[in-house]
Amino acid sequence: MDIPSRRSQPDLRRHGNSHRRLQRRESNGSSASYVSEIEFATAEPFSGVAAESVPTSTTGFAYRSDQPLVRQRSATSDVQEHGDGGNFSQKLYIEAEDLTMVIAGFTTSSLGVLVYTLICLVTAGIGYLVFRWIPRWRVRLVGVPAPLRKCGWVVVENQWGEFSVHYLTAEEYGHPMSTVFNTLDREKHNGYQYRADPNLKLLRFLDYRYMRLIYHPTEDKFVPNNDWWDPQWTEVKALRAGLDSEERERRSQVFGKNAIEVEEKSIGQLLVDEAFHPFYIFQIASLLLWSMDEYYYYAAAIFLISVFSITTTIIETRSTMRRLREISKFECDVRVLRNGFWRQSASTELVPGDVFEVSDPSLTQLPCDSLLLAGDCIVNESMLTGESIPVSKLPLTDEMLTYVDLGATSIHPVVARHFLFCGTKIIRARRPHDTDDDEAVALAMVVRTGFNTTKGALVRSMLFPKPAGFKFYRDSFRYIAVMACIALVGFIASFVTFIRLGLAWHLIIVRALDLITIVVPPALPATLTIGTNFALGRLRKDQIFCISPQRVNVAGKLDVVCFDKTGTLTEDGLDVLGVRLVQHPEIRFGELLDEHQEVLPPAKYDRDPTLDYRVNKTMLYAMATCHSLRLVDDELIGDPLDLKMFQFTGWSFEEAPAATAHLAEPGSHQMPLAVARPPPGMEWELDDETEGYESGPRLRLELAVVKSFEFGSHLRRASVVVRQSQDPGVTIYVKGAPEVMRDICMASSIPSDFDDLLSFYTHKGFRVIACASKYISRLDGHEVEQMERTEAETSLQLTGFIVFENKLKEVTTEVIEELNQARIRNIMCTGDNILTAISVARQCDLLDRNGHCFVPHFVRGDKMDPMAQLSWESVDNKSPYELDEHTLLPLAIGPERDGGGRRFDNSLGGAADYSLAVTGDAFRWMIDFGSTELLQRMLVKGQVFARMSPDEKHELVEKLQALDYTCGFCGDGANDCGALKAADVGVSLSEAEASVAAPFTSHVFDISCVPRLIKEGRAALVTSFCCFKYMSLYSAIQFTTVSFLYASASNLGDFQFLFIDLALILPIAIFMGWTGAYPELSKKRPTASLVSRKVLTPLLGQIALCVLVQLVIFETVQRQPWYQPPRLDREKSSIDNSQNTALFLVSCFQYSLSGVVLSVGPPFRQPMLTNAPFCVTLVIALAISLYLLLDPAVAVKRFMDLTDMAFDYEGFLLAIALLGFGTAYMAERHLFPIVAKKLARHKQRKRYKVIGEEMAL
Repeated sequence: MDIPSRRSQPDLRRHGNSHRRLQRRESNGSSASYVSEIEFATAEPFSGVAAESVPTSTTGFAYRSDQPLVRQRSATSDVQEHGDGGNFSQKLYIEAEDLTMVIAGFTTSSLGVLVYTLICLVTAGIGYLVFRWIPRWRVRLVGVPAPLRKCGWVVVENQWGEFSVHYLTAEEYGHPMSTVFNTLDREKHNGYQYRADPNLKLLRFLDYRYMRLIYHPTEDKFVPNNDWWDPQWTEVKALRAGLDSEERERRSQVFGKNAIEVEEKSIGQLLVDEAFHPFYIFQIASLLLWSMDEYYYYAAAIFLISVFSITTTIIETRSTMRRLREISKFECDVRVLRNGFWRQSASTELVPGDVFEVSDPSLTQLPCDSLLLAGDCIVNESMLTGESIPVSKLPLTDEMLTYVDLGATSIHPVVARHFLFCGTKIIRARRPHDTDDDEAVALAMVVRTGFNTTKGALVRSMLFPKPAGFKFYRDSFRYIAVMACIALVGFIASFVTFIRLGLAWHLIIVRALDLITIVVPPALPATLTIGTNFALGRLRKDQIFCISPQRVNVAGKLDVVCFDKTGTLTEDGLDVLGVRLVQHPEIRFGELLDEHQEVLPPAKYDRDPTLDYRVNKTMLYAMATCHSLRLVDDELIGDPLDLKMFQFTGWSFEEAPAATAHLAEPGSHQMPLAVARPPPGMEWELDDETEGYESGPRLRLELAVVKSFEFGSHLRRASVVVRQSQDPGVTIYVKGAPEVMRDICMASSIPSDFDDLLSFYTHKGFRVIACASKYISRLDGHEVEQMERTEAETSLQLTGFIVFENKLKEVTTEVIEELNQARIRNIMCTGDNILTAISVARQCDLLDRNGHCFVPHFVRGDKMDPMAQLSWESVDNKSPYELDEHTLLPLAIGPERDGGGRRFDNSLGGAADYSLAVTGDAFRWMIDFGSTELLQRMLVKGQVFARMSPDEKHELVEKLQALDYTCGFCGDGANDCGALKAADVGVSLSEAEASVAAPFTSHVFDISCVPRLIKEGRAALVTSFCCFKYMSLYSAIQFTTVSFLYASASNLGDFQFLFIDLALILPIAIFMGWTGAYPELSKKRPTASLVSRKVLTPLLGQIALCVLVQLVIFETVQRQPWYQPPRLDREKSSIDNSQNTALFLVSCFQYSLSGVVLSVGPPFRQPMLTNAPFCVTLVIALAISLYLLLDPAVAVKRFMDLTDMAFDYEGFLLAIALLGFGTAYMAERHLFPIVAKKLARHKQRKRYKVIGEEMAL
């Protein structure tokens, strides 16, 4: 789309992709819906949420990409037109949700409904179940494709293949289209421009995932209404008018109720959903089958277990949904301006455009997204960011109004200063203090309600998380499909055998079907979650909490972890090391002053008469006023850096208007925002050299902040306009990053050692803030109010540096070293200065202290210039190396040079011996204009990414994932929400509700949670494999036993099945997952593929050994003199025979001892002997098996359907079982891995490994 150029405005560019700059709304720079070429619906048979967490949803079972129902088209058009000109389907991309969907229209076929009903009736409900599991079959049968403008219902399919049917709601409307859809003054449609705003007669919409999509008749497509903007909202004054009742009713019809209400299913609905899941239908079919075969005890036991499982699931689901409803739902009373009068109203009745009072004492939490119009607020946004530092909100200006973009992925930080987010808590709201109106209140205007709010989007992300894309779960269902094929073969073989033996038909069918329940045990899917559940329990004990359980296994595959610096690697609090002042007239930095008494001695006689203390006072005044602190309940709150800086001065601070009213300029309505006062005993001495206004009676020193320009991440500075007692002039104080401060200061005020001193402190890991000021001799209140930021922050005099000390947390170095030893790559991603970041990285061994580190700088152009040129130089000034800007390979600067004055030098020893530290500007340029190869090489070698904005942190994670890294991110949540959500595993260090922003939240505020999480992830992954292999082997053992017995029309007895499944298999499978994570991180990674040769080779080998052991027993028992053959009964199976007894007993040992063979220990889990419940279970199981083999009581024999065997054969059977165990154990540890390695075929290597090897050559 064409994006017209903007008018000249302050630099408000978003730190994101180049096509996502912050634009004025009329520039049409962003759109909630546009076409994008996105790969649709993978070829995986189970690819939805159901496949990831094995829940009760059947969406994953419904999708088959080789038979697409919703037509997929190229990105050249987002709609599909038919001959009559109507669109039958459309593709919609909602940027704020990163959600792509295809919507197709249908009407209902009467004939199709009749056929559907007949199928359901004729098949006794089986057809209904099939159509329920595969809804696209039902859509094909009963649906007729129809144009979107005429359809009665639609099918929606998103990019993950999740499929749903939605019926449209149609209501009479009859109001202009601009009240529903975003329109510009001039729109272009089908090549023609028009100005009309026709009436919308019928409002047709659907609610998809609590997101309203409304049919646009002119564009013939559905569009979301979450970014709607009233064309009349052109200036702040117009926003204050509020709505009348008629307009409110109209907007309520469009936007619905202002409530985030999560639908709570009834117990009946949950029961139906659970019971009709394919897993439980398979269970029910198995129960019927066993009942027909008179296996009543076993069927009853399985029935009770299933009822317990369903009940537990329903209770847990209800509890989770109720908890989510409690978190999301909020209702209160608000004072709203309606028909020009103030009235009380329920918050659920608010609609966009409503004006409500924020300073109402009863309002403690914001019920909607709104813009602050008057007054000021301090709010706690920890629910959104995890950062509990209060945030100040200021009234919206006409200039900022033009930059509000509700369709953007996030509210830009510059606009966010005026934006009140739904769900955030109000710490303080004050009425406007620049008016004489005693009844003036703090006002806000509603812009988004319900699920359209930021909080609504967060709740929606919890309800509908993105599929993790982890192939373990998909592989498990593939494996089940393979097992089902084996069962089919067994079914056919046994069917033929039974016919040959002449058994009754009902027995043939029952026995053959029973074989399927043996090969595909109903309990198999449940075992996938055992390891994860135990890991979650252990993590909770370590104060690590999780809202996305499937991510636990993903944590076991992490290749790289990105860390925020401040508050994550280092302590939260910064301590002021001291200040370095610019001395005059020499224009050089003085010595470090580490106490405020040294900066400016309180008494005149303590001062050196030879020194000029004006710069000292300027620095002290800047530290006392240039901050974002607020006073709430007599406590200063705000940014920790600002708080430490202010505490260094020893001054006091007041915000109450009554305390600052006397400082207002006569005749002006402008009231000071706050006032700073020196400590007792220093009120007079400080100001005895005041300049800039006529002498008069000495006044108490008070510094009134009359205007502030808050810190902007894009500018990296903040400033205040300060008026001193009765001074007609003002002083502007600015503080910010030294790199940007030198650009706005006069060159004559910059000391020659500016760069050297900055480099000295940043190399040692200190954080440096520069301060500057300028005095304007006469400036009245109106002029101050009209002053632009660009005017205030120019031609400044540099005052000096404030040096902050940021200490590493105690465990940081130890954890980084542990991750390094495990060859898990560590990256620092911070907004701090690059040299400070490098120093901290070297202190904690994230960077090699003796290794070469290269940093970029622009030798031509800047980050916005496509033709700019980057140069990479060593951070160590004396280093003889630099990087080739085209290859990022090391170059030595020496006497033997090529034509360009350099020569390539490989003496660095390859790619592992140097690293890159990348600035945010260089990263931005690489993303926007650099070559793909150069960007990938930078990502592979980059260890430190500094001066990164929140959006750039998010992009870094996505770019690493594009190189096949499994990426983790650990931060304190302040500016890391995007990165935490984008990462494969996001860990937030917060005690607030930041769990919304990340899958994991640690209440221990250091990075020790990261290796702990990786260890538990690896243990959970290995446990899932162990349990799955064990259940597969159990199926194979029982399948073998039953197949041998079927050959002579025999079978296992009811209580034998019951003993195997409940007394042996169930406790062993459960307690096998009890084993804890190994305390040390290994360099080796666990496999994540069930269908890999590394997994299948040992499993098939174990199955072969088990079959061999049973074959030996089956053959030898028939040669014994005491052998009791099975009696052929055409109506039922023979149980009491020697084959049954021998195979049952040997299989009991196999079930128990296979648990030992498959219980993996180091390097991912602790040794088996540390798992006491598992060991006790094995001992008991083996003891009972020995008892049944050697000397069972007569009653036990009769109960278990056992026959007598000779003692020597019992010894032989035990020896064969132990020999099989020994062989299996040794083969599992030594032989099978070698065979798997020999059979392994070349697999596609991860992209980052290929790039690393290319750079090492």
